[in-house]
Amino acid sequence: MELRLEGVSHHYGDVEVIRNIDLAIPEGRIVCIVGPSGCGKSTLLRFLGGLERPTVGRVSQVGEPPADSINPLTYVFQDFALLPWRTVEGNISPVLSDHGVRGARAEAIIADVLARTKLSDFRKALPKQLSGGMKQRVAIARALAVNPAVLLMDEPLSALDSQTRELLMDDLVGLWTRAPFTAVYVTHNLAEAVRLGHRIVVLSRRPGEICEIVEIDTPLNERRSADPALERTQNHLWALMRAEAEAADMELVND
Repeated sequence: MELRLEGVSHHYGDVEVIRNIDLAIPEGRIVCIVGPSGCGKSTLLRFLGGLERPTVGRVSQVGEPPADSINPLTYVFQDFALLPWRTVEGNISPVLSDHGVRGARAEAIIADVLARTKLSDFRKALPKQLSGGMKQRVAIARALAVNPAVLLMDEPLSALDSQTRELLMDDLVGLWTRAPFTAVYVTHNLAEAVRLGHRIVVLSRRPGEICEIVEIDTPLNERRSADPALERTQNHLWALMRAEAEAADMELVND
């Protein structure tokens, strides 16, 4: 299943936040969205997830989700959103029971996603017993449990320290390599975008427009931090972002 934004613009009152966005999210690829603060990255994600409708334009799903998809569009947020009184498996089971999946089938799905996210030994642990990285793994496992057609990820690693972010990026690459999934990944961290994105969409300052779309052909599991080509890509992205941030600052000064 592919997602598309066509001619999307949006206002909050008199403030224009998004302008004329045309974007396709191809099946089996991770699309990262980067840009200055306030440029509309998370707003686009809400449009794709159906949480809001744009003022102008169309958001569409092309094709059908997998036959075994329980919930086609699923979010992963930066704040984990775990229930503190429930165990790891108890934080996953509600998303299944909400869709009528219980009993042996639910148990099998939970065992599978815990194994995929390296949490099998922690299924009975409470959130207070877990590190930040492990809590985010639980959030990812919960999202994977419903076998979404598209994962919508809003700054999922931003609350973690740099070492834990590196480990979680490795985990995401491993998950995608074993079973490719479609994802839209919003981040302000260019290293994350270059590590995880097949396609990186750079938005301008508000109102957010697409400045450039950068494609990275290097397979995810072959990307290394010292790769000169990836470093050049990251430097190019930073130059775009810096130019937009500086232009935004000048607009504030001139106002």
